[in-house]
Amino acid sequence: MLPLSRPTADDAASYYFTYIDQVPEGDVLAILENGVAETRRLLAGLEREKEHHRYAPDKWTIREVLGHVIDAERVFGYRALHFARAQTAPLPSMEQEEFAALAGADRRPVAELLDELDLLRRSHLALFRSFDAEAWERTGIASGVTFRVRAIPFILAGHEIHHRRGLAERYLGR
Repeated sequence: MLPLSRPTADDAASYYFTYIDQVPEGDVLAILENGVAETRRLLAGLEREKEHHRYAPDKWTIREVLGHVIDAERVFGYRALHFARAQTAPLPSMEQEEFAALAGADRRPVAELLDELDLLRRSHLALFRSFDAEAWERTGIASGVTFRVRAIPFILAGHEIHHRRGLAERYLGR
C-alpha cells in the first residue's frame, strides 16, 4: 500500500486541520504506529500523584487527557469503518466534555490507559491496512460534516500529537 496522500480542504471540516496540520510529512500509518510509544516515553517515570495534575482548575488531569485520546481514537476508528463500508447514515458528534466526565479515566493509572490506547491503535492500524484504494476515498457524514476516510488517520495522529505537546508543555513543563 502506498502512503496516503494528505487530506485536502474537501476531506474534512476546517476545524480538523488543527490536527491534520500537526502531522509531519511521511507515511501517516507509520506515524500512528509510533505515536503511542512516543506518548509512553513522554510519561515514563511520572509519579503517581502527578497523574492527577491539572494545569488549571477547569482542565482535565493527565489521566483524563489520555482517556479523551482513547475516546477520540474509538470514535474516529468507528467513523473510518462506517464510511469505508459505504454506510450512508450520518453519525453523531462526540461530546468530549460529556465523554470525559463519564469515562472514569481519572480512576485508572496512566500505564493502564496507555496499554488500552496501544491495543486500540494496533487494532485500528490493522483495519486501516485492510482498506483498498476505493475505501480510502469513500466519504460519510459525522457531526454534520463530510469526512473522507483517508483524512481519519491524519486526524488521529494529529490529535495525539496535539495532546502529547499539551502534556509536555502545560503539564510537565518540558
